[in-house]
Amino acid sequence: MPEDAPLEPRSTYAATKLAQEHLTAAWAAQTGGSAWALRYHNVYGPRMPRDTPYAGVASIFRSALAGGQPPQVLEDGRQRRDFVHVTDVARANLLALAAPAPQPLTPVNICSGDPHTIGELAGELAAAMAGPPPEVVGGARAADVRHVVADPARAAELLGFRARVGFADGVAGFATAVLREPAALRTPSRAGG
Repeated sequence: MPEDAPLEPRSTYAATKLAQEHLTAAWAAQTGGSAWALRYHNVYGPRMPRDTPYAGVASIFRSALAGGQPPQVLEDGRQRRDFVHVTDVARANLLALAAPAPQPLTPVNICSGDPHTIGELAGELAAAMAGPPPEVVGGARAADVRHVVADPARAAELLGFRARVGFADGVAGFATAVLREPAALRTPSRAGG
């Protein structure tokens, strides 16, 4: 999917991502500023939060496997995604910081350009962690899109960015990478009681 494909957000999450681009474009037009609109695809890697349903699918599968449970794969497991390693995302950010942003605001896919299925991710991760094989459980997340495969051409052209971490190596490394605790809601303590 190229960046100029029709925009039809089907979830609140997708709508807020698009709204962020519109707000940034309006700010740039109003102030004469410049910015990049980097569209990260399925990011995974070290320091992802563990044990939370709000993390990416890689983290959800990893948390299940760490608990001795099989990854629960929705639909039929053949949904295609573009998984991109966090070190590649960090490098894309550094490239964007060093390059002049195009005018007007131009979205850029930050992706691997090498799509894989959700089932492949679950299987590779289970094998790397010597855990139970994935279970295909059917169902679907509300407003989920069947396939999201990104076109990496614009990132290569404008930023000189190409993902370097391959899927098999990235998933194998992620299997033993350090994860972080999920964010916790903390209430301020009252002084003096």
